[in-house]
Parts: sequence; structure tokens; C-alpha cells
Amino acid sequence: MGKGGNRGEGAAGEAPVPTFRWEEIQRHNLRNDQWLVVDRKVYDVTAWSKRHPGGHRVIAHYAGEDATDAFHAFHPDLELVCKFLKPLLVGELAPEEPSLDRGKSSEITEDFRALKRMAENMDLFQTDHLFFLLLLAHIVVMESAAWLIISHFGSGWLPTLLTACILATAQAQAGWLQHDYGHLSVYKKSGWNHVVHKFVIGHLKGASANWWNHRHFQHHAKPNIFHKDPDIKMLHVFVLGESQPLEAAGRAQACALHMHMCVTPGDVGDPLCSVPGPWQPPKYGKKKLKYLPYNHQHEYFFLIGPPLLIPMYFQYQIIMTMVMRRDWVDLAWAISYYVRFFSTYTPFYGILGALLFLNFIRFLESHWFVWVTQMNHIVMEIDLDHHRDWFSSQLAATCNVEQSFFNDWFSGHLNFQIEHHLFPTMPRHNLRKVAPLVRSLCARHGIQYQEKPLLRALLDIVGSLKRSGQLWLDAYLHK
Repeated sequence: MGKGGNRGEGAAGEAPVPTFRWEEIQRHNLRNDQWLVVDRKVYDVTAWSKRHPGGHRVIAHYAGEDATDAFHAFHPDLELVCKFLKPLLVGELAPEEPSLDRGKSSEITEDFRALKRMAENMDLFQTDHLFFLLLLAHIVVMESAAWLIISHFGSGWLPTLLTACILATAQAQAGWLQHDYGHLSVYKKSGWNHVVHKFVIGHLKGASANWWNHRHFQHHAKPNIFHKDPDIKMLHVFVLGESQPLEAAGRAQACALHMHMCVTPGDVGDPLCSVPGPWQPPKYGKKKLKYLPYNHQHEYFFLIGPPLLIPMYFQYQIIMTMVMRRDWVDLAWAISYYVRFFSTYTPFYGILGALLFLNFIRFLESHWFVWVTQMNHIVMEIDLDHHRDWFSSQLAATCNVEQSFFNDWFSGHLNFQIEHHLFPTMPRHNLRKVAPLVRSLCARHGIQYQEKPLLRALLDIVGSLKRSGQLWLDAYLHK
């Protein structure tokens, strides 16, 4: 029992259950000491986090706070995961303690949980298996059509360009499909989702399921949060975040975290902590950090963002992750993709030509992937962790794009990014059905629900980068 714990009253003949206050629980947020709370029960996940299928970092991001809604959002098979939780139990919240920490809104949380129960009663978590079968079938059809074009018309420039576009489309759609299985949103049993996920992301795309899980679940747990969301870790290439109004509590929490993360004594007391707004652009400007001319990042984005993310950064990261972690199963699935691709196209292009062909396909796919995934997030609030409740934190980091058959297909239903982030295990064909309920809950609590046309969403990416770059420049020039 940690310092500050109390002994609660147990049933006759049973040992009393230790109880803890939030002040004590929040101290267990270190790399080698991690507690979290689920349904008012306190768990020590320090040792077990290394065996967590979603990776240890996603658990660390919730160390010292309530993780109830995140836990239920990511785990559809509660009967299975609760077996792993039971040995980790160290106590419960003290009776006088609120269920939520740091002043998170209990009213919004209870309304959200009621909305989720309503969605369950409406069978919105039930899968239409024909829908996903057709998605897989149309990927196979495109792969087959690509081979038929090359085999019939030869490897001239026009057939090659057409085939590359078809295969890039197939890769993009396979990316959205693996996303469904990775989120356990197709089958009721997690095991079946994991098996098919490895097949789709490994054999159809040449990537790693475990790499994706460890990266993507962090993004969902703490979207657009510096030091926690890997999708906004830009390696000094871009600075992200625009001015956003912060509530007083959130501002104070962000300042406290900023002081905790500082690397030099002079950072504590930084005047940036005293005002609301973005964290990274003015921070880089004030420190005179100029790895690149960030005031031009909306221009060089076109040169190093969409063209290079998949063929260079992701490809290198995926291979290194599988090798360094000795993830031989994922590596075998990825190798099966390369064997299939090169055995198919080497007879037409030779080994070097097939390699160039593969990278051109990924170059095309990378544009598709970057524009779609960034239109929902990069334009939203990007900052330090304000420790909001689940509903509020997801709405602050996501926005939607208008529904249409094309938009649904083009984005893999990620045009319903708000609903997907709130209910990551909901089959994507049901996201549009729950959207009116989410919009209503936002209106009730005065939370902005953003939805825009596809073209506007794409253009906003460039505008957001331009504004962030200007914030950096203003701070850099002492304005």
C-alpha cells in the first residue's frame, strides 16, 4: 500500500481493501512506477505494461489518472481483458474521492457514457461482415486488374502509370481496411481481428501490425498532445499548433506539465506558461530554434510531407522496428508481401525496375495518406496535456468532413473522425448513424462540433501550417 492509502471495510472474513486519494495516485506517474484507475479501482501496471499488446507507452500516458473511458473504448472483449487486470489490483478510490481526477467534467462524462449505452442498444457496435468482405474483394480486384494491364499491354510508360495509380489506390484502401481490424472493430473476438490484421497489413501492405498498434493507440489515447501522440512528433521538420482559448484549469495543468518537462533550469518560470495558446511554435521561436525556416513550412510541406512520409520515414521505421524488436512473425508477413510483389513485377521490369516501381506506388499512396489523415487533426488544437475528460479531449483534437459516398470511400470513413475517436471499436459503416447523437451532446454542453467540405478540409492543412509558422516567426523576432 502506497503512502496515503487507507484501509476500507471489507466483507466478513475478507481482508480490507486499501483505498487511495487522487493526490497519492497522481504521484505514481513515473516510468518505473505507474498506477491508473479504471471504474474507481486502482491498478499497478508498472511491470505488466511491457507485455501490453498495445504497447507500454499508451499505458504510461494515463499513469496517475483515470483511464476508465479509454479502457472501455479500446477493449471490446471486457471479459478477456479483466482477467489480466485482476492480479494488478492494489485498491480502490477512497469513498469521498470523485471518480474523475483533475476537475474533469463528471456531467459530460456521464452523458457520454449514456450515449455509448444508447449506441450499444441500437446495435451500432454490430458488424456487417458483407461490408468488410466487399472492401477486401475490391482490393483484390484492383491488384488483379493491375497485373492484367501490365501482362496484356506491356511495361510501357502509359500502362505503368495506370497500373501504379491502381496499385496505389489498392494500397490506400488496404490501409483503411487494416485500420478496421487493428481497432478490433470487425469481429467480436479480439483474436480473429489480430489474425486478419496481420494478413492485411503484412501480406497486402508489407508493414507491421505491432508497429501500427504501438504507434496508433498512443495517438487515439492522447490525440494532438505533445510528448504523447507520435503523429505530431515532427522531428523538428514542422512546428504545430495555433492559438486556442484555454479554460483556466486546463491552462494551469498545461503549465505544470511544461515545468515538469523542462530540460534546463531557466525554462521554469517561462512566461509562455502564463498565457493560453499553442506550445510548440512560440517555444521554438523564443529559444531561437531554427532547424528549418518554419515560416515557409506551408510551402516545403509539399516537397517533404506527402511525398516522403511512407516511402522513406515509415518504411525505414517499420523495418527497423521489426528487426530491433525481433518481431519475426510480422517480419514474415511483410516478407510475404515483397515476395509476392517482386515475383509478379520483376519479369516485366527487372529487379531494379520493380524496386523503382514499388517506391513510385508508395510515393503516390503517401500523398493520399497524408492529406486524409492530417485534414482531421493538424488543423485542431495541438498542445500539452490539459487532462480533459475523454469526450472533450477527442472533440478538441478532431473534426469531420462532410458525408458522401466518395468521401466515405476516399477516406476510409475517417471523414467521421470525431465519432471514430470516441468509439474506436465501432464498425465504420455505423459511424454516420451515431453522428447525430454526438452532435446533440456537443450542443448540450457548448462544445464545438466541426464539419467541413472535403476541399476546405484539405486547404485548411496548408493554412494551419502557415499560421503556426507565423507564430514561430513572431516569437523568433521577439514580437
